[in-house]
Amino acid sequence: MKKKLVSLVMVAAMGLSMVACGSASGSGDGAAKGDGVSITILNSKTEIQTQFEEMAEEYEANTGVHVEVYNADTDTTVASQVATRYASNDPYTLTMVDAKDIYSLADDYAYDLSNEDWASHTTLGITVNNKLAGFPVCVEARGILYNADAIKKVTGKDFDPSSVATLDDFQKLLDELVAGGMEAPVGILSEYWSLGAHWFPMIYEEQADPDAYVNGLLAGSEDLAGNEKFNSIMDTFETLVKYNYAKGSASNADREETSMKFAQGDIAFMFGGNWDWSVINQYDYTENLGMMPVPQNTTDGTNAKLVGGGSKYIFVDSSDATSDEQRQAALDFLNWLVSDAEGNAFLTEKCALVPAFDNIDASALDPLSLSVKAYADAGNLVPNYNYLPDDHMTVVGQEIMQKYLDEAIDRAEVAKEVTEYFKTATPIAH
Repeated sequence: MKKKLVSLVMVAAMGLSMVACGSASGSGDGAAKGDGVSITILNSKTEIQTQFEEMAEEYEANTGVHVEVYNADTDTTVASQVATRYASNDPYTLTMVDAKDIYSLADDYAYDLSNEDWASHTTLGITVNNKLAGFPVCVEARGILYNADAIKKVTGKDFDPSSVATLDDFQKLLDELVAGGMEAPVGILSEYWSLGAHWFPMIYEEQADPDAYVNGLLAGSEDLAGNEKFNSIMDTFETLVKYNYAKGSASNADREETSMKFAQGDIAFMFGGNWDWSVINQYDYTENLGMMPVPQNTTDGTNAKLVGGGSKYIFVDSSDATSDEQRQAALDFLNWLVSDAEGNAFLTEKCALVPAFDNIDASALDPLSLSVKAYADAGNLVPNYNYLPDDHMTVVGQEIMQKYLDEAIDRAEVAKEVTEYFKTATPIAH
């Protein structure tokens, strides 16, 4: 146990998992109610803490199992909080973490979920050394958001996203929109996280072997400037910049303004993900919105897929600190989420999450999430790459891509600066 604990503390020190946005608050003293079994959950998707707490009360009323939900502390890493609990021999029964944390912790702390009923209904669980260790909480994906109503208003035709899979066809549509009176059909979110964690990583994720490619960049053996995928992705980015409504001061564009323009149909396209619905739905949005793959002149099939996958994973504690009865209650809870109508409703209706399971009805979701669910169910997601250096988002997004968005540097300079960054970047062990 001592060896395992040292390993976990090292993981925590590396800061592997920052929690989602939201307020940090404890959830009580953990005392069980009644005579039923009691289990604990660490929730690191803190924006749904209230929904989790309400669900826990209803779940206990229906099953007799007391569920204590702890809201992850935003002032420290999830890995640190997990390490603290293991150090006191009081681990959470179920722990929600990021994908890379599952890979780090699975061997020592995660129970094998391979025989669970829900396993056959998803392709997004995380397996480590032949052990299914990570239960996928939800799906998030990114691509080009489109406003079909805005497009039809100009072209007079229903919009078919598959008709603009190539950059050439996309360019033709953009020109048609401009000729029809939509002066600037595109919006680009300028935030460093959008550029550094969502856009640029597609260059790695869409390689034949993402891990080998990133390792090559770290070793200085890859020619980024000459890479086919780098240039394909950049061709599309430069096209978006050309038609960007904020061209000339793009890095100062406001996310709310861009989202409002998209929602109302002032622009037709915006790069983003289904998480953007939380901003878009604050405005008077048109009816027919959706998400499509990033158009590229490529033959590798990536222009028919969104990029994404599981967002947050739960593992069940395998240590002796958790009793067999508690572990079974934890397994029953996960199966309830996937197989019970009330569990399904908790995910899709109460939390507005895209389920990672093909048997869950998601018809109540928002239009962006419906697009993600359709691509996920069809197996048309390019997997996220979960092992980029921790500072990649800020360095590449803020120090490089924001300058590129403002056309202050060119493509060759982007390649040079990213290559230099990787020479001193700290690899993520996995």
